[in-house]
Amino acid sequence: MVDNHNYRNLKKITIFVTDIGVSVHSNRGSDFFLYKLKIKSTMSGINYMTLDGLNKLKKELDHLMKVERPSISKQIGEAIDKGDISENAEYDAAKDAQGMLEARISKIQSKIANARIIDESKIDTSTVQIMNVVTIKNKKTNAIMKYTIVSETEADLKAGKISIETPIAKGLLGKKVGDEVDIKVPSGVIPFEIIDISI
Repeated sequence: MVDNHNYRNLKKITIFVTDIGVSVHSNRGSDFFLYKLKIKSTMSGINYMTLDGLNKLKKELDHLMKVERPSISKQIGEAIDKGDISENAEYDAAKDAQGMLEARISKIQSKIANARIIDESKIDTSTVQIMNVVTIKNKKTNAIMKYTIVSETEADLKAGKISIETPIAKGLLGKKVGDEVDIKVPSGVIPFEIIDISI
């Protein structure tokens, strides 16, 4: 919240409402102030991702709808042709597979519909945010780790890419270099220090 008492003499205030939050720009003479009120993407259902991540989702959806869906429909048809489906294991298996496939298709369609492409040229490194490469140190073991914080769709632990929905990413968001944070993980609470934030 902006302190009205401290800034009541500001000559100009401009408020920008974006998909990821609210920025309040104010100008008093040569002074320039910037306040950012960040809104979590999970609250609005918006999925922030790179263009590459969106294209991968579209490619997967295309494969599921044009290859997997017709294949399962064919399996169901063949099972029906064999007669009584009340005790037909092949039919039951095919219907189960169809249900899971349609659920996956629906989930991907929702992600694509709510996708917002991240402009990587405007990513800030003053605080941890999505698409940042963050180097952290485990204060208990002194182990150094480096992670890229990405959307859930683009997460790949082997490649060092962790979802913004993970406990570690959530604990790091908004923090600065030098900050220490206790992050709760399945094995307990681990203290980390942020060593570096980059792109």
